[in-house]
Amino acid sequence: MLKSGIVTLLSAACIMASGMVNAQKSYVVADTASVVAKKSSRLTIGGYGEAVYSFHQYSDNVFRYSHASRYSEARGHGQVDLPHAVIMLGYDFGHGWTMGTEIEFEHGGIEGAVEKETEETGEFELEIERGGEVALEQFWLQKSFCREVNLRMGHIVVPVGMTNNNHTPDQFFTVFRPEGENTIMPCTWHETGVSLWGRVANWRYEVQVIPGLNSNLFNDAGWIHNGSASPYEFRPSSHLAGAARIDFTGVKGLRLSVSGYMGNSFNNDITTTEYSETSPYYDAKGTVMIGAFDFKYANRYAVVRGNADFGHLNDAALVSQHNKNQTTMSGNPYPHTTVGQEAWAAGIEAGLNVLAFFNRPQRLFVFGHYEHYDSFVPAEGQLDIGWANRQVVSVGLNYCPISEIAIKAEVGSRLFDEQYNSEPFFAIGTTWTGFFKR
Repeated sequence: MLKSGIVTLLSAACIMASGMVNAQKSYVVADTASVVAKKSSRLTIGGYGEAVYSFHQYSDNVFRYSHASRYSEARGHGQVDLPHAVIMLGYDFGHGWTMGTEIEFEHGGIEGAVEKETEETGEFELEIERGGEVALEQFWLQKSFCREVNLRMGHIVVPVGMTNNNHTPDQFFTVFRPEGENTIMPCTWHETGVSLWGRVANWRYEVQVIPGLNSNLFNDAGWIHNGSASPYEFRPSSHLAGAARIDFTGVKGLRLSVSGYMGNSFNNDITTTEYSETSPYYDAKGTVMIGAFDFKYANRYAVVRGNADFGHLNDAALVSQHNKNQTTMSGNPYPHTTVGQEAWAAGIEAGLNVLAFFNRPQRLFVFGHYEHYDSFVPAEGQLDIGWANRQVVSVGLNYCPISEIAIKAEVGSRLFDEQYNSEPFFAIGTTWTGFFKR
């Protein structure tokens, strides 16, 4: 009875929404591995990847900010990396039911094996040959009632900010993902939860219920960036949170988006503590609130993207005090640092496709990129951390011989207040983004 009532309500909502958009024509919705339309195959296979060389003309010593003068003449260091290699799989079961997965290998994944060491009298040892991470970033089941109403359940991307919602390498000019959002928020932010989304005329909406963040993992350098992580076999979720996003695409070539997040983070770990009324933590909630705006404008000749994000953490001083006082037993996964009351990031990049002026099918973008962000705006009584306020300026090229492939080059610098050393860099990379079967 309840099930039929829910289906009836959703069907009515679809009919009303369809009337609002005057029974729009057939459509294709491509949300990562999801395709809601008639197509030649039920199976969708795609992915993206990046291979990068970078040279950093500054010291990588952990004391380069606290003792800047010691490292002003650093020789620099180079790195090669595979930031992301991703396989996306989707399947259409029919009757509105689809599934999607995204498996990501970061920095080459993890190469480990048990080996018998002949130089150590045949002792067996676990050898780690290469660092990195393997993550299941998406794993969801979806029921599409109509274009306007879709229910997604499982492991999903949290679409807060520009980069989380547009994280494939063809959606930014820089060799690495934009630094500001990637510093102060989880990126790519993925959680296990429920999402309701749809499209009405020129609008797309999405509302999610997901686990709250874990304030024990917040820190000064990255604000809440690590708060969605979990070192355990499960994700603690004593507190739930909400996320939402709205996109407007009613002007040709232009997308305008607003997104946000809100949820409590304190006491949301593997063990919850019942604090007495006399404890300073009794009423602490550690509420995280984030608001974000981003946009993109694109035509044949140019692409411009920009973002502005602001975040606030209630009880930041209490959270900091609690984190610094946590046990230091062996294997403890916590950073033991303070966390700021606020963090923010803003950025813009623009690229000009010079080959468009010669009517060539290939694209060659000359671009400029600028970001300014601060991962630690202190609460009252907290000492400021000057190096947390950073700017990034860069210029570069993106050459796309075909639409799925880009060869990127970038030169720039990270800038601080005058008491710190600037951090020049150069990077070059190859990237691909595409579908093998859809």
